[in-house]
Amino acid sequence: MNIDAKLMLKPLEEIMKNHGINEGGQVQKYIDSEVIRLSGPYAPHRTGALKKSAKTGTKIGSGKVEYASPYGRYQYYGKLMVSPETGSPWAKRYETKVLTDRNLTYHGGGLLAGSYWFERMKADHKDKILAGARRFL
Repeated sequence: MNIDAKLMLKPLEEIMKNHGINEGGQVQKYIDSEVIRLSGPYAPHRTGALKKSAKTGTKIGSGKVEYASPYGRYQYYGKLMVSPETGSPWAKRYETKVLTDRNLTYHGGGLLAGSYWFERMKADHKDKILAGARRFL
């Protein structure tokens, strides 16, 4: 006995969109929001401006969380940058700082605050974020 079968699949983009996995979909919005929320305690927090910049600098659902702060990158990598002219961490306007091998000292934000906050948050909460995303599927 021969059986002829035909399998018809929708395009991958359509399947992903129907499940909210595409850019702007519910799953991506959930992941972006959770990354911002759970990264909060890990990010340096002296005034709260850096933490707030993640909400204002990120288009929720884009899959890209951005800390829209002029010192965000400096804080993320945790190395002191100084004026090449004076060696001071305070630089003249429009002066490009140079990287040193000295680690930054973080004040405020609690015990978790420091450099590479996304990587450290992900190590602690990746499974929780993925479990939440699976609930949408």
